[in-house]
Amino acid sequence: MAGSKFETPELREYPIIPKLQKDVMSHSKPFVAKEQHQEPLGFPGELVDNWHDKAIEKMGDLQSKYRSLQVYLDSCVKCGACTDKCHYYIGTKDPKNMPVARQDLYRKVYRRYFTFAGKYFPKIVGATDLTEKVLDDWYSYFHQCSQCRRCSVYCPYGIDTAEISMAAREVMDTIGVGQKYCNEIISKVHKIGNNLGLPGPALENTLEGLEEDVEEETGVSVKFPLDVKGADVLLITPSADFFAEPHVDGLIGYAKVFHEAGISWTISSHASEAANFGMFIGSYENMRKLAMRIREAAIELGVKRIVFGECGHAWRVAYSFLNTLAGPWDFLDQNYPIPQHICEVTYGLIQDNTLKFDKSKNDDMVLTYHDSCNVARASRMGDKAGGQFLIPREVIKAACNNFHDMSSDTIKEGTFCCGGGGGLLTDDLMELRVKGALPRMEALQKVVENHGVTHMAAICAICKSQFAKVFPYYDFSMDQIVSVHQLVSNALILTGQNDGESEENDGGKHPQQDIDEAA
Repeated sequence: MAGSKFETPELREYPIIPKLQKDVMSHSKPFVAKEQHQEPLGFPGELVDNWHDKAIEKMGDLQSKYRSLQVYLDSCVKCGACTDKCHYYIGTKDPKNMPVARQDLYRKVYRRYFTFAGKYFPKIVGATDLTEKVLDDWYSYFHQCSQCRRCSVYCPYGIDTAEISMAAREVMDTIGVGQKYCNEIISKVHKIGNNLGLPGPALENTLEGLEEDVEEETGVSVKFPLDVKGADVLLITPSADFFAEPHVDGLIGYAKVFHEAGISWTISSHASEAANFGMFIGSYENMRKLAMRIREAAIELGVKRIVFGECGHAWRVAYSFLNTLAGPWDFLDQNYPIPQHICEVTYGLIQDNTLKFDKSKNDDMVLTYHDSCNVARASRMGDKAGGQFLIPREVIKAACNNFHDMSSDTIKEGTFCCGGGGGLLTDDLMELRVKGALPRMEALQKVVENHGVTHMAAICAICKSQFAKVFPYYDFSMDQIVSVHQLVSNALILTGQNDGESEENDGGKHPQQDIDEAA
């Protein structure tokens, strides 16, 4: 829980499989959602009296709706291919953080109530009754899964632990045992339109302040439009981009790109949030409600394109589910991808020589790049396979002189999670977040030692917030994490820009209270 003492894992020279420490993370639990967080989502405010029967009923409902879930529950042969692939197992050493063991917390209950052998010979097939102790394990360990899906890459059967984790969380929400962090955030979006609960006037003031800052820096009047009808592009970006560095530096980069390319754009106060936490709790209905705000805003403003900012799970939901959740999008310009990622936009403009860069503006940094899980393993960019890997790197290289990838087994499809994804970016789970970051910190340390890397770029708000918070635990500094479009902003030469040297970008000073605490 928040404030608990723990030791930061030591960086290892070699990736040795850790020695098991049974139940060492059983104490790790996020705060439970209260009634005011649950009610807007359609969930009970506390554990219901008939919670056992309600939970079993919900499990049956999910299995009937999602065939893949039952396939995953039935197909595991305990081969062990996934055991050492989870960053939380590597960092915590708790065997229940092995993907196969975490799945089994749910699978054993499924076998008890939904299979013939489990009903009549439960001990033989490892079936378990759903008890309060089992429910407690569910709440602990299914909130020690960031739904990064790395285990699925290495599973010979393609079992997706994320889907099982989502199912378990939805069951718990249904019986009144929801997680405060996720559910409070979703509630804010339903009521106000963004994760941070920023009302329209606050959002407007923030954007006006950014306009003043950019004009003071460059001498160019770069607009940050809000609720402008008839704009070509509706930008949907994580509310972290309105809150703090390095996120806001990325937003400045988007604005400069749109400005220089002559693309009219706007943000919507009705749907100012790209992130869709409904996915983290496995709730299709809440995912749909959040996505519908985007549709409503697009229709109201009469835009032609929808562009998503730097947010990993926002892009996963947009790329994979937006049409199903809130389509059809036949009122948009069909000549552009629906939706489109900001990196796609910038990359296309780079290819067309529309944007000009002074790479030396980023010479104070030697960059590497962190592939965010939901971008790497659950989406694409562009019209070529692997575009989600190529395009962000090409954008970085267009704006920077010095770039080095981390080890090949820690990037792209095999990327390690930041440790704070899947609705776990809360200080209640700081120990888990720090320990879960271990594999990425080890990979980063290697390129620091071998190539003199000073900064790591990312295109996910959660990743950036997570690294800003956990870097100091591993003797890195908070400002060593940067936005990809922060680099673009630094190097992009605007038409009419001041000839003199602009103030150096310091890489972003982070407030002591980061995005997860504000949320």
